[in-house]
Amino acid sequence: MSGTLFLCATPIGNLGDMTPRVVDTLRQADVIAAEDTRNSIKLLNHFDIHTPMTSYHEYNKVEKAKQLVGQLLAGQNIALITDAGTPAISDPGEVLVKMCQENGIPVTSLPGPSACITALTLSGLSTRRFCFEGFLPSEKKEKRLILEELSQESRTIVLYEAPHRLVRTLEELLSALGNRRITLCRELTKRFETVIPTTLQEALQRYQEEEPKGEFVLVLEGKSLQEKRQEEIASWEEMSIEEHMAYYEAQGMDHKSAMKAVAKDRGVGKREIYQKLH
Repeated sequence: MSGTLFLCATPIGNLGDMTPRVVDTLRQADVIAAEDTRNSIKLLNHFDIHTPMTSYHEYNKVEKAKQLVGQLLAGQNIALITDAGTPAISDPGEVLVKMCQENGIPVTSLPGPSACITALTLSGLSTRRFCFEGFLPSEKKEKRLILEELSQESRTIVLYEAPHRLVRTLEELLSALGNRRITLCRELTKRFETVIPTTLQEALQRYQEEEPKGEFVLVLEGKSLQEKRQEEIASWEEMSIEEHMAYYEAQGMDHKSAMKAVAKDRGVGKREIYQKLH
């Protein structure tokens, strides 16, 4: 019988956020897979946990995952921790979880701290619908494509960024998305926790003059549905009604359904479309 993989959320700054369940699980596991054992040993020492550790990080995530799966199949229980927060969120843990599922190994998650959710709830922006982008990619072409997607995103957007890249990222976001509302969060749950509700333009001006310090979570408002709707109507109005009808009929719609779709796109009644066509 195989062991179980436990995804254990650890504090993102305040040790008081460590749950008793995670402490017990880390003590009882056969081994702890940690992103950085030098960092995690401080956490384990604080809670008097003496379980053996092994490193599992971005640069060994595939080969080490195979080894850990072998140990799990042999019956060992493994607890996975990241440097801070919930494993598998913008983290190599997702590779290990996938491999465990492919091998029929039980995986369970022990809820706890997450910088993404903590910042979102502090942002003052809409929390009903949101998307998490993590760190923007470094590759220019891929980043450009993602920024184009985000420029049309109507949900609240959550991003992570390092201090040395913050100004450049704010510049790119302002260029791609326009001057949206943004809340910048840093040092979350720590003594000098900072939450700054502002705009992209003001945030850029601030950090062009002030050196950014600490890891940042950026929470951006999405494009308003009204603005998206106006842009959609404008794009349809660039087409003739005949071209608009042909667009839907080419997709297999009958004439009546196409007329209804065209009227909806243009924000007018179906009778108006009928009259213009005839």
